[in-house]
Amino acid sequence: MLDRLVLTDFRNHDALTLAPARGFVVLTGPNGAGKTNVLEAVSLLAPGRGLRRAALGEMARTDGAGGFGVAATLADGTEIATGTLANAPERRVVRINGAASAANALAERLSILWLTPAMDRLFTEPASGRRQFLDRLALALFPGHAVHAARYDAAMRSRNRLLTEERPDREWLDALERRMAEHGTALDAVRRETVAALAERLAAQPAGDFPRAGLALEGWSGEPGDLVDQLRAGRARDAAAGRTLAGPHRVDLLVRHLEKDRAAALASTGEQKALMLGIVLAHAELVTARTSVPPVLLLDEVAAHLDPARRAALFARLAGRGQVWMTGTEPALFADVGGGATRIALG
Repeated sequence: MLDRLVLTDFRNHDALTLAPARGFVVLTGPNGAGKTNVLEAVSLLAPGRGLRRAALGEMARTDGAGGFGVAATLADGTEIATGTLANAPERRVVRINGAASAANALAERLSILWLTPAMDRLFTEPASGRRQFLDRLALALFPGHAVHAARYDAAMRSRNRLLTEERPDREWLDALERRMAEHGTALDAVRRETVAALAERLAAQPAGDFPRAGLALEGWSGEPGDLVDQLRAGRARDAAAGRTLAGPHRVDLLVRHLEKDRAAALASTGEQKALMLGIVLAHAELVTARTSVPPVLLLDEVAAHLDPARRAALFARLAGRGQVWMTGTEPALFADVGGGATRIALG
């Protein structure tokens, strides 16, 4: 968990220092006070682009000196910092205990998962959004997943560029396709293990306030070694399409409402939100069981659209599950959280 969080020129916060305790961290205040901005800052302490997936240049405070900083001290004393410099607003800098580090190394220090109102569209948006969500779930269980994902994407981009040339270098194409197969096979294996373990946990849970989700993968599948042959055979097709048409980047996460036995995309908005909550809660429990360290949960406006009974059920299930950050405009929404919460009013 985070013992201390310091924001400098991040979004609307010029200088903000928080000292959250273990358990619930409740941020309240009017719209525009910067509650979600705090959650976004915490999300940047993990690999990736954060919960908004925004460009780094958008995160620096408009009237600031240029660049931004997010620094945290973890419960074990580890110090993590990330941000940008004024002269390089789109280049991310990461430091762990004062030493320069790669962003992917953050996954070895902290596991973070989030749920935002924008993710209510996850079941109806393109497959890329569901893959990103799945990769975030996988990363909490397998910190090395980010490295394989980054190297696979880099090799695929290089291959796509090379295929646009009139006479691409065949040896370089072979090397890139071998690299894609190496990291793509690892990427696919971790995704499938994550889906299988989470689906098993969800199916074993009794029906309750949060409906159980059935999970599966569809799209590309291949045995180790298959991808190299598929890529080599598909060069002409991929060159014509301007993109690679085979590989784990073509996989989709399928979600079903188990109680009603229908696709999550066909469920009501309320049911979809409850399904997402159920997945996130089950995943947090899975991570805790596998690693003995609960993930940090960031739940943006999670209580606003839940009825009182379901809100109480959510808080009861989250109690004792590690550090849980929640936002809302009204403090009354969190009356059932309990007296041990860190309550912070912004704005």
